[in-house]
Amino acid sequence: MARSTPTRDRILDAFQELLIEHGERAATLDAVAASAEVSKGGLLYHFGSKEALVEGQLARLSELAAVDAENIRNAPEGAVDYLIRTSVNTGTPLDRAVLAATCLAQGSHPRVNEAIAAMRHAWRAAIEDAVGDPEVAEVILLVSDGLYYNSALASTEPAAIQADMDRLLAVIARLLP
Repeated sequence: MARSTPTRDRILDAFQELLIEHGERAATLDAVAASAEVSKGGLLYHFGSKEALVEGQLARLSELAAVDAENIRNAPEGAVDYLIRTSVNTGTPLDRAVLAATCLAQGSHPRVNEAIAAMRHAWRAAIEDAVGDPEVAEVILLVSDGLYYNSALASTEPAAIQADMDRLLAVIARLLP
């Protein structure tokens, strides 16, 4: 994996924030360059087109999701507990990358849906390995999706969701083989 430069990261950060805050239409090359405080030529040096910028954002998402899948697999408290407790948008780099990808998924970027599906597949595989049942793993992942949706898109406060985690995990434990 190639190490990213601070300028490249700053450009991706700017693109990501524009996507999340204003949508894809607002995330023009000019707007990204201005937000990242680089010239348009500097942006184009790192990302030769908007499609290259999208690919850079998807690479960032894939890297963060791969680390998260490993965290799920290696969590001392267990894979299910980790996944469920971290299925709340708290503004982490992964959260921001997921939200940006969600904004891109509404556009005409077929690779975005592939990247989101790959991320979800890695999480499901980690949970399935932990619980040994593909259907139960899918139910757990759907619960995770719902928690994330409610905290990220429906503006449910993370603290309100976290307050019910132990009860929710107890219900999920009843599903486990």
